[in-house]
Amino acid sequence: MLPTRKLALPRRAITLIALAALGLAVAGLPARGGTASGPAAAAPAAATGAARPVPAVARAPAIPLQSPSPLPIAQCLAEVKLRCYTPLQYRAAYDLNPLYKAGVTGKGRTIVIVDSFGSPTIRHDLAAFDRQWGFPNPVLDIVKVGKLPAFNPNNAVMDGWAEETTLDVEYAHTVAPGARIVLVETPVAEEEGVTGFPPMMTALKTLIGKGTGDVISMSFGATENTFPGFAKGNYSSLLNLRYAFTDAARHGVTVVAAAGDTGATGDEPDGTTLYPYRTDSWPSTDPLVTSVGGTELFLTQNGARTQPDQVWNDGYGAGGGGVSAIFGRPAFQDGVRGVVGGHRGTPDISMSGAVNGGGWVYESFEPTGPGWEIFGGTSEATPMFAGIVALADQMAGRRLGDINPALYALGGLSRVRSFSGRTGIIDIIRGSNSFGGVTGYSAAPGYDLASGWGTIDAARFVPALASLAGRP
Repeated sequence: MLPTRKLALPRRAITLIALAALGLAVAGLPARGGTASGPAAAAPAAATGAARPVPAVARAPAIPLQSPSPLPIAQCLAEVKLRCYTPLQYRAAYDLNPLYKAGVTGKGRTIVIVDSFGSPTIRHDLAAFDRQWGFPNPVLDIVKVGKLPAFNPNNAVMDGWAEETTLDVEYAHTVAPGARIVLVETPVAEEEGVTGFPPMMTALKTLIGKGTGDVISMSFGATENTFPGFAKGNYSSLLNLRYAFTDAARHGVTVVAAAGDTGATGDEPDGTTLYPYRTDSWPSTDPLVTSVGGTELFLTQNGARTQPDQVWNDGYGAGGGGVSAIFGRPAFQDGVRGVVGGHRGTPDISMSGAVNGGGWVYESFEPTGPGWEIFGGTSEATPMFAGIVALADQMAGRRLGDINPALYALGGLSRVRSFSGRTGIIDIIRGSNSFGGVTGYSAAPGYDLASGWGTIDAARFVPALASLAGRP
C-alpha cells in the first residue's frame, strides 16, 4: 500500500498494455485517449529507471491496454510481448476441473474480500465476466462500512481500488464458482502505516462475530517499518490491529494475504524508490495469516504447462518474501528454522502473480468505457488461493481455520518420496525475488523465502488440506 504520501493502492501489479505507447497496433484495440481505459501509461521502472506512477506502493508499473474481448496467448505474445491467460487456462493449469466435476465448487462456503472504496460497477462487471467464461453468477453481498465517498473515476486512488476490487472478486469466483462472496468496502484508503487498517479490521471482526465468512482474502499490506514506533522498537501500533485475526482464529476462519509485488523490499515514503534493505509487509507477516506469494506460469492455449513455474520476477514486479522484523518464528515454521531463523518467514505458498502471464479482468467503471484488461500481482494470487481454501472447506464440511500448521505439515510430507505425489504441493526451484537493485531470495528445494513451499495441484492439494486442517 502506499506510504506516507497519504495515497494508497492495493498490493498488485496491473499490466495493461497501451498498444499506441508501444508503437503497436491490433485490430479492435483502441489507444489511450480513444475508448481505452486504465491508469496513466508508464514504462516499467525496472527497465527504464523511471519513477513508478502514483499511487503505487506494491504495484508494478502499468502500461494501459483495453481490449473489447480477451485475446489468445499467441496474439498477446506477438503484439505486446507478454503472455495473457484466461480463467479457463488457470483452471486447467491448477488441475481444478476434476474437483468441479466431483461437485466441489465452494458451494455453501463464503469468501470475504475487503477493499477500500470498492467498485461502483462490480455486480455488472462480474456478470459480464461470468457470461464470457460460462460461469454461474454467484451470490455477491456488498457490505459498506460507514459513509463511503462518491466514486470519482478520475481519482487515481479510487480508480486503483476499483481495479483491485474487480480483480479480487472475479478471481476468487474463478476458483470457487459456487462460493458466496461478501465484499467489504471501507471509506478510508489503506496505506503505509495505520490509516486505513482500523475500519478494515473492525469490519472483519464484526462479520466474524456474526458468523459471516469461512475465508478472508486481503490483497493489501503495509511494510512493517512504516508503522509508528517501529524505529524505536515499539510495535504496538501494528500489534493493536491484530484483533480481527485473533477473532478469526477463535471462530475457525482462515485468513490469507498478499506477500507483495516488489520482491524482498518495500517502497520509500515518496512511493517512487525502493528501500535498500529487506522489509516485509503486514498482514502477510502475521503468524495468524497465510501469506501468498507470486509465480510465473508458462501455458499453452489449453492451459497445459510448457515448463515448470518459477518465482515471479518479470521486470514489472517480483513476488514478495522475506522475514518479519516484528514476529518471531511461529511453531509451524520450526521445521524450516534453517531458512527463516528466529523470525516469521513469508510467503507460505504461491500462485500466479506475474504480469507476463496475467489474467483477463472485465471492468466498466472507467470514464472511457468498458473492456477487458490484464492484471497480475500477488493481488491475483491471493483471491485465487482464498478460492482454494473455500473448496477445501466444502470438501471437509467445516471451516478449516488457521491452515498454516496443516500447510507446513503437507509441505514437509511433500519432501518424503512416498508422500510427495499425494500432498498436491508442487515445489518451485527456479527464480528469485531480487528486484529494484535489492538482493532477495532464490527458490530452492523445499521451503524458501521466494515461493514458500511452492505452488499447488488443486485436485490433490484440496482433499489433502481438507483432511488435515482444522483438526483438534
